[in-house]
Amino acid sequence: MTTRSVASINGISIAYRDRGTGTVVVFIHGHPFDQSMWDPQVEALSWKYRVITLDLRGYGASEVPNSDVSTLDTMAADVKGLLDHLGIKKAVLVGLSMGGQVAMAFSDLFPERLAGLVLAGTFAEADTTEAAAARRAMADRFVNEGSVLPGGEMLPRLLAQASLKRHPELAVTVYTMIASASPEGAAAALRGRALRKDYLPTLRRLTVPALIMVGTQDQFSPLERAQQMHNAIPSARLVVFDEVGHMSNLEAPDQFNASLHEYLETIPQ
Repeated sequence: MTTRSVASINGISIAYRDRGTGTVVVFIHGHPFDQSMWDPQVEALSWKYRVITLDLRGYGASEVPNSDVSTLDTMAADVKGLLDHLGIKKAVLVGLSMGGQVAMAFSDLFPERLAGLVLAGTFAEADTTEAAAARRAMADRFVNEGSVLPGGEMLPRLLAQASLKRHPELAVTVYTMIASASPEGAAAALRGRALRKDYLPTLRRLTVPALIMVGTQDQFSPLERAQQMHNAIPSARLVVFDEVGHMSNLEAPDQFNASLHEYLETIPQ
């Protein structure tokens, strides 16, 4: 049974789902998506684990904050606040893209609450000056043009050509999430990401089991960045998916879920 609820966390309403029992696994979505991107993982894992998904502030059914900036630290604090609300002491965090960076911020701020860390299609370094400026410019486009046009331009870079050939319906699934995103919420998160720090030092201090996953065709977070994180984390495992792009959990769900199951077996109950 899936419990769909809304909780007041740090002054805003956060929408979440809570399903299953056992080791807690929290899935954190990327930009400009929502928690529905994790549906294949909820179905595959919730028979054995307690699976929690949430819409980050400004996304999905969660409240759009009354602020121009949503930092990674703020979103990480929302995740911690949700764990507090649910009475959960420790959780494995699984994050893709921006969600991975939120998970790294959580690891930095609340290491005592972390049971494990899974990073998919993401990278740890701070934005360069040029990248930060481009992110702020994209935030302005979301506000001025809405989510459909600037978000739609991401689609060809999000999914590998091989994935689209195998599963053309993925384009509809991903684009529907993009088009539904709140322009203001997405813009606030983009501005927050432009301010983030380098999380490689945080990863070097990590003491929990870690898993890194990446597609060979990921245009946003290429393989070399995954390898950099792999080198930084003691005893981390790296899984590479051939002919898969940025959305590895949707493009190769069977491989992604099998890797998660194998990894979660290493987490102490």
